[in-house]
Amino acid sequence: MDVGGRDGGSSIKKWDIIYPVYLNSKKTVAEGRRIAAAKACADPTCNEILDSCAYLKIPCKIEQDKAYPRDFFQRGRVRVQLKNEAGSPVNPAIRTSDLSVGELRRCGF
Repeated sequence: MDVGGRDGGSSIKKWDIIYPVYLNSKKTVAEGRRIAAAKACADPTCNEILDSCAYLKIPCKIEQDKAYPRDFFQRGRVRVQLKNEAGSPVNPAIRTSDLSVGELRRCGF
């Protein structure tokens, strides 16, 4: 499932990856959480991340068949295109992956 427009010919393999565990407030940093627990949400899903990316107009794609490397029972990840082939941001308001995770959280999922 693609959201946010066409990828402009860039390879999806070069897009950044967001696993739901990165945003899960129930996980510890050792288990894979990448943001502060206060900013994280409980049990986010790939579809919620996809909806947030669509709201922010960030091209993204769900890969349901992929598993989180630290825990193979956690299935699914979202690939997001933050930069185009030239290296400039796709959405000028979001320049880094750290900012994109914060923006995803603020979208209310």
